[in-house]
Amino acid sequence: MTDVLAIRGAHHRYGAQTALDGVDLTVAAGECVALLGPNGAGKTTLVGLATGLLARQAGEVAVCGTDPRRAATRRRLGVVQQEMGFPRTETVGELVRGAAVRAGRPAAAAGPVLAEVGISELRPRRAGKLSGGQQQRVALAMALVGDPALLLLDEPTVGLDVAARRAFWRNLAQRRDAGVGIVLTTHIVEEAAAVADRVVVLHRGRVVASDTPAGLTALLTDRTITARTALDDATLRALPGVASVRRDGDRVRLGTTEPEQVLRAWLPTDHTVADLRVEGAGLEQALVALTGEPTVHEEVPA
Repeated sequence: MTDVLAIRGAHHRYGAQTALDGVDLTVAAGECVALLGPNGAGKTTLVGLATGLLARQAGEVAVCGTDPRRAATRRRLGVVQQEMGFPRTETVGELVRGAAVRAGRPAAAAGPVLAEVGISELRPRRAGKLSGGQQQRVALAMALVGDPALLLLDEPTVGLDVAARRAFWRNLAQRRDAGVGIVLTTHIVEEAAAVADRVVVLHRGRVVASDTPAGLTALLTDRTITARTALDDATLRALPGVASVRRDGDRVRLGTTEPEQVLRAWLPTDHTVADLRVEGAGLEQALVALTGEPTVHEEVPA
């Protein structure tokens, strides 16, 4: 596949603070890549280089093979930021038509994109009257109307309800299937796991992992057995293979690397077991193991 984004050896500093320390990132046409990492990891800086809003200090940055700071190259980009700041008096139709013209597309391209995003009825509404979720969908329409080769999405589903979030990702899946590359930053780890083809984990300005969501979670061997049982904690802790015991309401959670061994010893002697479940580690646990950080919120460069 052709790379629509290629960043190689990127270094970036804000005074004495190192934001990026030799980062490589490629995104192929038709690929969705999620950027995850704790506060200060370098995600915002990396996206700034990809959009051309930041000048590179060291390394190479190319969108569709050219410098993203060139006006012609930036027309190949669609960007959805967490807060867009629309002019309050402009209508939705005017905003999307203006985005089309700036991208070198006819103003009439706005109509099909408004329909695609499901906000045709908002065409005459002024931006100042939009809810947060509606603003996000308008931002998506403005990003899509230029028919971009690369979409850069910063916390794109903030403010959306469940139905709107599902519709949002259906729109993006259609664009991805048509060959658009997508870069996503999000603090919603479950969302990244569900929609991304690949997850790139940044920590202290470096890439510490790059794999499919399943590949990252496979790095961990921890498993959790949850159930309801009449056995006390001491008895459960004595079972072979049990590493930890924790109560969660009326359920018990056993941590183990050998669930089969635990179950072979437990089930034949305990007839009170109910609602038994064995679960593997999730993407969030993998991120904590890779970075040592409990959260994945976006950083604010110094």
